[in-house]
Amino acid sequence: MIIKLLVDGGDMKPNAAISQKLGPLGINIGKVIQDVNKSTSGFKGMKVPVELDVNPKTKSFSVSVFSPPTAELIKKESGIELASGTAKKIKVGNLSIEQIIKIAKIKQENMIAGSLKAAVRSVLGSCVSLGILVENKEAKDIEHEILQGIYDSEIKEEKIEASDDKKRNLAEFFSKLKSKQDEMLKKEEEAKKAEEEAKAAAKPAATPAAGTAPAAAGEKKAEAAPAKKEEAKKK
Repeated sequence: MIIKLLVDGGDMKPNAAISQKLGPLGINIGKVIQDVNKSTSGFKGMKVPVELDVNPKTKSFSVSVFSPPTAELIKKESGIELASGTAKKIKVGNLSIEQIIKIAKIKQENMIAGSLKAAVRSVLGSCVSLGILVENKEAKDIEHEILQGIYDSEIKEEKIEASDDKKRNLAEFFSKLKSKQDEMLKKEEEAKKAEEEAKAAAKPAATPAAGTAPAAAGEKKAEAAPAKKEEAKKK
């Protein structure tokens, strides 16, 4: 019997969903969690697909670990938790081609891609939607360069580690870009606030509710009545 799970790498914890799947089978849930965490320890900080092959009769099981989704691997390499909500406008990371090759090598077996080069292009496609730059450029531009053969050497050699100089260059470029993005977002927020304040100021003052004027007149009449009584007494 195959049970599919998506767990936090190296940090699977007991929960209601797991208990519902394993409890009726009489499987030792504590042992499952221990084995899964051991098998996925290399993917800490990522969501990892796991399959349990359970034998209900003997209560035994085996753990099969599959590579995390491409997006999870990209986020880990970029050191981010969340992708960009507006990928075309805001970038959240800047990877080297070597890091892309590294991810492609991990995912290649689970992809339809017939070659590492094709797998690299697939990973670049995910970078586009996540808002990740590659080599200080838009990921789609790097994909075009891949087709032109510009990175054939790195892919053929399966290079997965960038030089310290390149890492420093990528970090400096992204730091400057992030500062520009933060400044842009700040100006947009200020403009939006100013627009909202202008709209609020332009709204007409609230008009008195219907019936207010007659009520006031009635009050004046009521106030005048005692005065007339006093005059009558004097006469």
